[in-house]
Amino acid sequence: MPAIHPITPSVARDPSIHSSHANAPTVLRTQGLEVTYDNGTRALLPTSLEFAQGEFIVLLGASGAGKSTLLRSLNGLIRPGAGQVIATGTGDLSDPAHLRNHRRKTGMIFQQHHLIGRLSVLANVLTGRLGYHSLLATLAPWSRAEKESALAALDRVGLLDRALDRADQLSGGQQQRVGVARALVQEPRVLLADEPVASLDPATAERLLSLLHGICKSDGLTLIVSLHQVEFAKQFADRIVGLHAGSVVFDGAPAALTPERAQSLYGTQSSSSLKQTPHNVINFQPAGALS
Repeated sequence: MPAIHPITPSVARDPSIHSSHANAPTVLRTQGLEVTYDNGTRALLPTSLEFAQGEFIVLLGASGAGKSTLLRSLNGLIRPGAGQVIATGTGDLSDPAHLRNHRRKTGMIFQQHHLIGRLSVLANVLTGRLGYHSLLATLAPWSRAEKESALAALDRVGLLDRALDRADQLSGGQQQRVGVARALVQEPRVLLADEPVASLDPATAERLLSLLHGICKSDGLTLIVSLHQVEFAKQFADRIVGLHAGSVVFDGAPAALTPERAQSLYGTQSSSSLKQTPHNVINFQPAGALS
């Protein structure tokens, strides 16, 4: 198996293989980002990356490689032990005010849908607007404009006809599309998707990734998605960031990910320790986690 060597910032990306985004503005970046777990394991080694507007980025690697740790750090769901996450136009996410502003414009799609089963599909989508409401305003009825926005998002993901159904009456793939619609009503500039197809069959997974890819391109959103499947990464990504044991070991165009390089991402490692809960994980309830 090929040896694995972490990339350095000076060779992290080759602009010639990202020509479609070479001149796009950076919307999010990390500088020396590190995350350490309670047992002392460094889940994410110093990582410096930039993410451009309109770019579809896949974080690829084995379980425990650091994909979810990196992804959740980009939205402040895990606090780094060192380094920074900086959102263009907002600032360093270690500042609570900057973090709130960043989260308002960052949609999050989870592997587990985090829907409220007893509520309607429409009600679940509307919870994506909670970041724009004060505490008192959350007690008021949704505005007509917000309802129209939620219905438009459901139409976009092909679920307008299920708007009034209970969320727990939908299939897994449909529930995941509700999660996409919920993210869209935030009017995001960044979408983060943490293993969104892990529990879906291949055909449904491909349809969901195709939907996300279309949204990314039509809306000019930055989409960062963590995946296990090399074939999906090569099919949909503009750029693949490969991680192994907490380090970025590949950062390039899908065409540059040779079978040998792909195999190196899945080298033998003890991933059990990386699955421990870090002390700096924030207990997070997605927008609209109503009782």
